[in-house]
Amino acid sequence: EWVDFPRPENEWSYHLCRRRWDLAEDEELRYKFFQAFDEMMQACENRFQWLASDHQFVSLKNEWDKVIAFERGDVLIVVNFHATMSYQGYRIGSQWNEPLRIVLDTDE
Repeated sequence: EWVDFPRPENEWSYHLCRRRWDLAEDEELRYKFFQAFDEMMQACENRFQWLASDHQFVSLKNEWDKVIAFERGDVLIVVNFHATMSYQGYRIGSQWNEPLRIVLDTDE
């Protein structure tokens, strides 16, 4: 089945852009990990209600390290898109002066 995302070559069409939920059920594929991540993110949203917040601020975007950090509501979200690097003690500025706790760690 063809899945295509909106892009200039298809005139930004959403016609073939859809989520293939069945892919997570195939043990030969890695989509089950995406589904697990999606479920964890939804659980975080249910707990902290960060998507509905008006407060939004990008704290860091580092193209070399492939890391982005942003504040949304009372949550600081740090995402590492690097394929091979995992960072410890990565320093990020935020609006909070107290120590933060990790709620979701995809390295785990």
